[in-house]
Amino acid sequence: MPPRHTRDNRAVRPVQIFEVSTLYGAATLAASLDAGQFGPREAARRILLVTTNAPTPEAATGLTAMTGFDRLAERFDETIDWNEAIRPFHPSTWAPLRDESPVWERMFRHTWRLGDAPVELVVESVHVSPAKALATIFSGSAVHVYADGLMSYGPTRERLPQWLGCRIQRLLHLDLVPGLRPLLLAEHAVRPEIVPTDAFRAVLGELGEAAAGLPELAGVAGEGPSAVLLGQYLAALGILSPEEEEELHVRMLRGAVAAGHECLVFKPHPTAPARYSHVLEKTAAQAGVRLHVLDSPVLAETVYERCRPSLVVGCFSTAMLTAATCYGIDIARVGTTPLLDRLTPYQNSNRVPVTLVDFLVPDLEGGATADAGHTPVTGHTPVTGQRTYAPDPCERTEELAALLRTVGYCMQAKLHPLLREEAIAWLDARLEENTERYFKRRRLTALALPGGGTSVRARLLRSSPSARWAARRIRTAQRALR
Repeated sequence: MPPRHTRDNRAVRPVQIFEVSTLYGAATLAASLDAGQFGPREAARRILLVTTNAPTPEAATGLTAMTGFDRLAERFDETIDWNEAIRPFHPSTWAPLRDESPVWERMFRHTWRLGDAPVELVVESVHVSPAKALATIFSGSAVHVYADGLMSYGPTRERLPQWLGCRIQRLLHLDLVPGLRPLLLAEHAVRPEIVPTDAFRAVLGELGEAAAGLPELAGVAGEGPSAVLLGQYLAALGILSPEEEEELHVRMLRGAVAAGHECLVFKPHPTAPARYSHVLEKTAAQAGVRLHVLDSPVLAETVYERCRPSLVVGCFSTAMLTAATCYGIDIARVGTTPLLDRLTPYQNSNRVPVTLVDFLVPDLEGGATADAGHTPVTGHTPVTGQRTYAPDPCERTEELAALLRTVGYCMQAKLHPLLREEAIAWLDARLEENTERYFKRRRLTALALPGGGTSVRARLLRSSPSARWAARRIRTAQRALR
């Protein structure tokens, strides 16, 4: 961003506002800054805008309390709490009207001492608040989006208004699956830009050093665990019931034990209930293995740094791919099959992460033969010889990319009409295969794609807007009567 000049020709230092809600996201931003993707530090005033988006922010562990946050914050000139700035509103639900944006902008420019400096925004999920609120308030600012997880490989959740989409300059993302290009924001021709893996790995090393003094983590590392189990708290998303998620964790543990691991670490989601850990501890005692439950406010990647495990097990956590890409650790999945069936609606933004992990990562319970045709093989688990995933830009990337583009089209067909012919060709070539794993017949029928229904009713619905309108009215009335 070129500096703006005042009437007496003095340069006004630009301002860069970095919005962040997770430590993983803060580490991504730190790596991007270290790699020079936002220019030299002295070229702009950098503000780290911290937000806590939990349903009850007051009861959640704030980002600033996370181990290692202080080291990351040193890269910025100051840190501001967004929750405090907009209190009593909730950061996930508050968004000012566009007509009100000049008033809000004047207020925040005064409160944050921005003057009339040009502002750049660097935000997370741009289609929802707080990112959308910031883009509304600073309506003339360029916007950069950064993605800190697997959702960047899927389509944008919903169509962005033109006033926002045209301002997005680039998508910064981690290269979690080398060679795979993100689909996020592609409808606006937003340029994807990789945050260098080496820079991100160095930042994770800093977080590991910062956590070295934690007694709990030091005790776990001293035991030398060989496997890490990742919890995600899927019950909070309504995908699984609490009982089903407990059973999912038990299956992870039993699978790791069957693979020969005798000392394990369970890294629960920060908001998961304590009973999850109790069930696992009981199962571990019955199996005769040692289990450490790590409740410290640290990233899973910090556990990798300090404990150096040989296996990471999860469902579809981004931390699984970080383990493989940044640390070369073998990874395995458990429980993706029912999730592919349960995610509703089909456009659910978790669909691409689940599909990616299901396709790319081997099933811990089924071994190398699980889901034949979906499990790539590079590397071996040291204990069992089970084939596991390791990142390789030459390994099935094109096949995975074609699958995700087809899934992405089915999720957001109106945003990506140019993908239709490719989706038809991909599905048509696989009619003899079991495509129901990733595609719902009802969805294929609605989009008139190969594999969908061919009944008279289906053809009528596809060809007649009036018939589709009537069908929607009937379904709405049926739901109201239930």
